Amino acid sequence: MPDAHVIRTPTRQNRPLQRFNQFLLRLIGWRVEGGLPDTPRFVAILFPHTSNWDLPIGLICAHAIGLFAAFPYGFMVKDSAFRWPVIGPLIRWWGGIAIDRSARYNAVDQMAEILRQRESLMLAITPEGTRQKAPYLKSGFYYIALKAGVPILPAFLDYRRRLACLGPVLWPTGQVEVDLQTLRAFYAGVVPLYPDQVGEFRFKTAETEH
Repeated sequence: MPDAHVIRTPTRQNRPLQRFNQFLLRLIGWRVEGGLPDTPRFVAILFPHTSNWDLPIGLICAHAIGLFAAFPYGFMVKDSAFRWPVIGPLIRWWGGIAIDRSARYNAVDQMAEILRQRESLMLAITPEGTRQKAPYLKSGFYYIALKAGVPILPAFLDYRRRLACLGPVLWPTGQVEVDLQTLRAFYAGVVPLYPDQVGEFRFKTAETEH
């Protein structure tokens, strides 16, 4: 648990949308702890992700502290989704970043390159890749951050405490298990909406395949 309880507000603050979401935050009885990162580019991860309610609650919390006002927001989407006349522009407006699965470079390399090129970007990822219980996490978020030379911002929604929390950023070192242990410590004791759907905070290894 980070010891920062004061939210660092972005330059562009007091917008009507932010004030409205601050009202919604009080209405639903949630609070936010942690500070916004001081780095312009990073990979944000939300864990555990067990419910569709994570999205609206997470958006309210993010808008309430001005997260989207401080950083451009992005998430990975396969490029075929952008070909639809109406859906494609909508996904792009929401922050979707096209990933070309037929390209020579894989999705990790593509996103790492995009992060290196952008002046400012928050790439949001749910490590499980599913709301169901997963035996291990997808390691893409870690290697995107490592290859792009950007930190990881861990975040969670604790439904028991009605608490949204942004942790201190972690700069990946390449010592995977050491870095994962730091993240496990941050997420220890977090209670999602459906606790029985939470898997272990680990990556796939030869042992997990059996």
